[in-house]
Amino acid sequence: MFTRQLNAMAAFYRDVLALKQTADEPGWKEFAAGGCNIALHRGTSEVGSRPPKMVFYSDDVAATRDALQLRGASMGKVKSGSGLDLCEGRDPDGNPFQISNRR
Repeated sequence: MFTRQLNAMAAFYRDVLALKQTADEPGWKEFAAGGCNIALHRGTSEVGSRPPKMVFYSDDVAATRDALQLRGASMGKVKSGSGLDLCEGRDPDGNPFQISNRR
């Protein structure tokens, strides 16, 4: 989720909801939430026009992107840097999702 209140949001998920924090990087906080993780990303959030983005893990982002495109998914290009590979996509309603090798 994008947020302008990264520290307050992190404190809420960590201290109030008691989720285990799994990543603490500048501009990025991540929490284990059972079968999924909740990631907070510094940035603006506009309810309705910038919805939360689901991120799916893959060891091989490029291969996953190719497989998804063969099955009809709308995918962008793979972006790589500092050991992180990711690729953006959209579901049929236009909701964003991402494939990433970030654990």
